[in-house]
Amino acid sequence: MPELDFDIADYAVPELSNFDPLPKGDYNAMITSSDVKETKAGNGRYIELVIEITDGNFARRKIWDRLNVDHADTETEKRARGQLRSVSDACGISQLQSTEQLHDIPFKLSLEIDRRDPTRNKVRGYSSAKAAFEINKPAVAVTSGKKPWKSK
Repeated sequence: MPELDFDIADYAVPELSNFDPLPKGDYNAMITSSDVKETKAGNGRYIELVIEITDGNFARRKIWDRLNVDHADTETEKRARGQLRSVSDACGISQLQSTEQLHDIPFKLSLEIDRRDPTRNKVRGYSSAKAAFEINKPAVAVTSGKKPWKSK
């Protein structure tokens, strides 16, 4: 039997991960992995995006978004493909050929609490990190050209 050369009492028990849903709002994020999977019913496919929050109190938390890009219900399929277009635009990719092109590109992720399951988040949308910065950037005042600290 292997013997330990340290006393486990000297070490703190790691805190369990918090799996509560994140508060509704916008987060800086990026896609860290993606995959195409078969639906449970076996009659379609979905793209699973693994999204990681990149900063703030929830940095490193993961969110999963599933986009039913091949589905029997044409409205579901259309909505999912539109969502894929939205994330592609947010990442600055105009010609998406592989979901791997979306990996490791910062964007803004909008989340809400899922109405059907309040223990989960639901992705509301994606937007460009640059666009979000431009919206929040302070306006530059146009002045007469005189520096405000200079006397008249």
